[in-house]
Amino acid sequence: MTRAPRNRTLQLTAAERADFGRSLLRLHGPTPLADVLDRIVLQDCREVVPLLPERFVDLLVLDPPYNLDKQFGERPFRSMRGDDYAAWMEQWLQPMLRLLKPTASVYLCADWRSSSVAQTVLEKHLHLRNRITWEREKGRGALRNWKNCAEDVWFATMSDDYVFHVDDVKLRRRVLAPYRDANGAPKDWRDGYRDTFPSNLWTDLTVPFWSMPENTDHPTQKPEKLLAKLVLASSDPGAVVFDPFLGSGTTAVVAKKLGRRFVGIEIEAEYACLAQKRLALGDRSIQGYEDGVFWERNSQAAARAAAARGSRVAEGGGAE
Repeated sequence: MTRAPRNRTLQLTAAERADFGRSLLRLHGPTPLADVLDRIVLQDCREVVPLLPERFVDLLVLDPPYNLDKQFGERPFRSMRGDDYAAWMEQWLQPMLRLLKPTASVYLCADWRSSSVAQTVLEKHLHLRNRITWEREKGRGALRNWKNCAEDVWFATMSDDYVFHVDDVKLRRRVLAPYRDANGAPKDWRDGYRDTFPSNLWTDLTVPFWSMPENTDHPTQKPEKLLAKLVLASSDPGAVVFDPFLGSGTTAVVAKKLGRRFVGIEIEAEYACLAQKRLALGDRSIQGYEDGVFWERNSQAAARAAAARGSRVAEGGGAE
């Protein structure tokens, strides 16, 4: 495939495919945590989960195929009846529960078709906490329906004892109607921005596309910023993040960038090798997250420009 010169989508050369392929694991028997930590297993997660040790997972991230027809590399996924999709989810979720620590958190991605099934299945086994809905600003228009531009992430925990670092996931927003105290000083804001508590409606994400260095050809790749919110909110530094539907590696990449450990499972060799390439790049940046703060969409550049203007004013003793 010939791509435009400015297209930054990650691709694999034949040499990289062979090299990264050699670093992928395959498990053939019970395996200690040390052998899979910070590694990617190229296998069906239903084969791998019984071979992993108990209670090592602090955070479980699940992004399984949604209940629709989709081609993932060499493997198609076909939509099914709701009760059959629920049975399929039960088939892989229930065995995973023994891997989770009593303090573990779980996030499960879904679209509007699969979301109700996801809720029902999670409620059978876990403490359901919330449903996050995030805006996908990409999406095809529809002449006889509403444009589909949102997805869900269900939040659940193993128990009432769990990690949630709310201060690590606040969102820096522009202040449209700034309040001041009786003395005229800014109230809960600075330089035109306020750090706000995270809600369950996320409108600050950008779906990876061709000009972003995190982009791959995986058909359902999630933004690194989305995973960064989940990882920072629901795990401590050094914690183990487990993703059994790793895809092109976003969960593993974000875990590494944020000082966590990971275990990933992916059934498609092409995507697993892409994940290895992303891990090998060593980039520490996450678009939309800077200096320990999440920014609302398209606001970082404006903030930098305002700061630069303020600096010039301070240096020159007046406005330009």
